[in-house]
Amino acid sequence: MGVTFKLAEINGVTLKRIEKYIDERGWLAELYRSDELDESVFPQMSYVSLTMPRVQRGPHEHVYQTDYFCFIGPSDFKIILWDNRKDSPTYMNKMILFLGENKPSALTVPPGVVHAYKNIGGKNGLVINAANKLFAGKNKKEPVDEIRYESDPKTIFIFD
Repeated sequence: MGVTFKLAEINGVTLKRIEKYIDERGWLAELYRSDELDESVFPQMSYVSLTMPRVQRGPHEHVYQTDYFCFIGPSDFKIILWDNRKDSPTYMNKMILFLGENKPSALTVPPGVVHAYKNIGGKNGLVINAANKLFAGKNKKEPVDEIRYESDPKTIFIFD
């Protein structure tokens, strides 16, 4: 018998609509502002990744790191989050979001929340992450804070 997640909000996950300011030159978007973020999630590093159409990244989770993803386009993404924190009031909840070109948004994913996303659009899509921890620690000399599930045939975190 499979594990069932309840489709509902997850404690600590936040979603903020990103406004694009458009003019004849193109557009500009503020991704984060220090006066709008809790200090505990202030970015320590950032990266951008390109995900091709129909390609999925994850699921995986972090023990200590909070991710601050920005899905602004081009392309659209389906994102699934699973609360894997046994001490959370929303343990075993699952969220499904559709973000990107048609709904530019910033998504905060706290430690212990398993997450995955898939480019569901017809063109390459960019995803920006401004994490509150350094990848592999200072000077990349620490273990990577990541628990990966995408290659586990017995995973309960199914991207459907």
